[in-house]
Formats: sequence, structure tokens, C-alpha cells
Amino acid sequence: MPSGRGATREEAYQPLWVEEPARRRRLPDPVRNSAVRAVLIIALTLLQAMVAFLCTLAGSWLAFPMVVSSVASTVVATWGALDVWVTRQVWNQRHGVVSTPSSTARALRRERRKARRQARVAERTQERIRRQGGTGRLSHS
Repeated sequence: MPSGRGATREEAYQPLWVEEPARRRRLPDPVRNSAVRAVLIIALTLLQAMVAFLCTLAGSWLAFPMVVSSVASTVVATWGALDVWVTRQVWNQRHGVVSTPSSTARALRRERRKARRQARVAERTQERIRRQGGTGRLSHS
């Protein structure tokens, strides 16, 4: 028979965290690589700009070279951000995107299909009446 102390310990056990499925899918490897690269370049550019600003305030001889290199780094950081966007677009074009239409879009599409189907049925019925030589009479007597 288990003791009272051990039973309460097992009942009181709660895990530190509960694993939940990810809400969004993971980025593809090439896109993730370019995003990491862009973040590192942007971080270094911001650090370099801050050093250039502090050197300017201090009146150091290093201020001018730092400002010039900060401008160049800004161009490279812009290229890095564009690289993420282009890589993502290329990945989506090559591998396709799984899109799930919203329920409203699905309902609208269903209504349009139903209307087209009814229009086709009405057209066939009219065509059948014309082929049978119907002149608008209800009977052929």
C-alpha cells in the first residue's frame, strides 16, 4: 500500500512546460540562412553607426573613416534585407505555397459554382425544348 506522502507528491507533480505545436511552419533553409545573415549584417551596421557617432562626438580622427564605412555598411545591410525577400520569393515560386482559402472565399466559390451549374441546366432544358419543336404549347395534341 503506498504511503500518504508519496501519493501526494505524485499528484502534485506538474511539468515545467507543456509542448504545443508550432503555429507557423518553419522557414525553409535558404530563407532562414539569408535572414540570419541579414540580421547579423544589420546588427553590425548599427554598431558601426553608433561607434561613428561616438567618435564624432569625441572628435576622434577615426570619425571620418567610420562614417564612410557606415554608409557602405548601410548599402550592404539593404542588400541583405532585399536578399531575404528575393530568396523567399524564389523559394515560393520553385516549391509552391500551400494556401488554404478562408471559409468565406470557399463559400463564395461554392455559390458561384452552384449558379453556373443551374445556368447550364436551364440552358440544356431550353435547348431540349427547342429541339423537340416546342412552340410554347404545353401539350403536342
